[in-house]
Amino acid sequence: MMIDRASWTGVRAGCCVGLVLLSLAMGAVRGETRRDPEATSRFTVARHGWFCEQVRECRTPDGMRMVLNAPARIAPERPTRLVVYAAPNGSTLAESLGCRPGPGISWRYDIQHVAAQVRRLREVDPHENVFLACVQADGKSWPAWRRDRADAGQCIRELVDTTLSQLPGTVKRVSLTGHSGGGAFLFSYITGGAAIPSVVDRIAFLDANYSYEANLHFARLRSWLEGNAGRRLVVLAYDDRKIVLDGKPVVGPTGGTFRASHRMLESFRKVGTVTEEKEGDLNRYVALGGGASWWVHTNPENQILHTTMVGEWNGLLHALTVGTPAVGAWGDFAPPRAYVRWVQPSAELPEGGSGVVIPQRCAGAAGGSVLLEKVAALPVKERERVLTAELLSGNVPEAGRRFVMVETTARDAGGNERRVRYAVMADYLALGGEENWVRVPLTPMAAQRVATAWDCMLPTRKIVDDLYRHAGLRLEPLPLTQDRESVKAFLEHHRRIEAQRGLREPGELVVGTKKDVVLSNRLLEKPNRVAIYGWHRTGGKPIQPLTIVHHSGYVDYSHGVRLVKQCVWVDGEHHRLEDLLRNPVLAPLVSDEGPLRIMEYPVEGP
Repeated sequence: MMIDRASWTGVRAGCCVGLVLLSLAMGAVRGETRRDPEATSRFTVARHGWFCEQVRECRTPDGMRMVLNAPARIAPERPTRLVVYAAPNGSTLAESLGCRPGPGISWRYDIQHVAAQVRRLREVDPHENVFLACVQADGKSWPAWRRDRADAGQCIRELVDTTLSQLPGTVKRVSLTGHSGGGAFLFSYITGGAAIPSVVDRIAFLDANYSYEANLHFARLRSWLEGNAGRRLVVLAYDDRKIVLDGKPVVGPTGGTFRASHRMLESFRKVGTVTEEKEGDLNRYVALGGGASWWVHTNPENQILHTTMVGEWNGLLHALTVGTPAVGAWGDFAPPRAYVRWVQPSAELPEGGSGVVIPQRCAGAAGGSVLLEKVAALPVKERERVLTAELLSGNVPEAGRRFVMVETTARDAGGNERRVRYAVMADYLALGGEENWVRVPLTPMAAQRVATAWDCMLPTRKIVDDLYRHAGLRLEPLPLTQDRESVKAFLEHHRRIEAQRGLREPGELVVGTKKDVVLSNRLLEKPNRVAIYGWHRTGGKPIQPLTIVHHSGYVDYSHGVRLVKQCVWVDGEHHRLEDLLRNPVLAPLVSDEGPLRIMEYPVEGP
């Protein structure tokens, strides 16, 4: 099979790099020469996804579709993992990836949440660069698709091999997973050659092992598991023998994943000991020293748990972390969902490639002033631990979620005028709900935690000046003179700004209300400092020149945190802000200090 080969490359960014898709170079990647050279499978040009991820789609001439989701950042020194997820019967790729429920949104979008679960995995186990390939058969049925193809297994292996070959990294691993009818994809891969390739180190059946046959599958699985102690076979299933839907049995007298799981267990018992442990309604079976494990729910209430195990119970996360240190870091194989803040707002890709998603605010979350008053007496570190947790959970008002696009021109290091577009928060970082919200000053370490989580950066001095020139609302600074570091001053200053703003609707770019916590090369002059700048008067002159006089643990009422999205366009071409700031030619577009040598503040603790 020939396939367009995409160059996934990156520019080093500290210990991380931004994923920059540079080209769609035509090229052939062949598993075997028998494939028709005219049969080409083409990736679309990379598009920006939610959370500043990169997304590509492809369709093969064999009738397979795939969405490839790449993380926003790649650390070049870390190994690469490709998680392949075979969609269940009846589900599209978009439905398997998932999005928030809402009017006109099918219930199918809210049951698997494959993308959100993988995002959560990236968060709790950052030791690998995790790519997600969600695959679907034409007709939305892997069993039907493979019945029509004698070479189904080889087609699937070639798709996986070709996809893996396009990813960066010298050390690469594959995790094969699938739900329901997606098990046919997994079994076809297993039988697609004499042996399971060594690059595969995990195979996970998410209530998907219906078609297990000992004579076809066991020898390959056993040989693969015994070839390396780090490999894992994980099976999730439940007792489906007596469940009914619309008055009819869901599975036949010999079908279902409960019976299939016990057929698998019987195969393993013939070659060694299988241990059993009971954990509530779950029976856990382990074979080959932990290499193979089954999690079978006894289903005492005779419910249909088929997809519940995948989405509601975090089944994909569980299956991908069994046998690793991350297995308990994200939550449990049980409700509630451990990935809610990573669910994307829409099945559609974000407009303009902005991709920043602030989690939905939970019902009943405390108001901004209520929270600040509760933490007023705490030491700064303890106070900020509470406040950042609230921000990261989505306790942010609508006014604090709005980004505006700034369009300007600037000259690069060669003197060439360039058009620059980037998105910034319309106002400073705020906490709370619509009826009770407060702009919240933070130390640079806490600000950095939020910026990193939302794939944003803090501004430079030049960006702050640009914002003042392009702002729709310029307010005169209102300095306070007493108890500057107190929560009482935070609240009073917010109240005064709101009185200034009057009846103006939130959403336009507002300046003149705070000094900005900024990034600057001056931070290299002394350790553990905060750089602040701005608070322009309406005449355009800032009250605060760029300074690092304060220790990084200092924060007062006048400090504001305004985030800038990583996605920047220069003459219509996409860049990551952190890459621009390092680029000796392009850095002057966003920095009046030339290339920056410091991209972030150190983050303290969880």
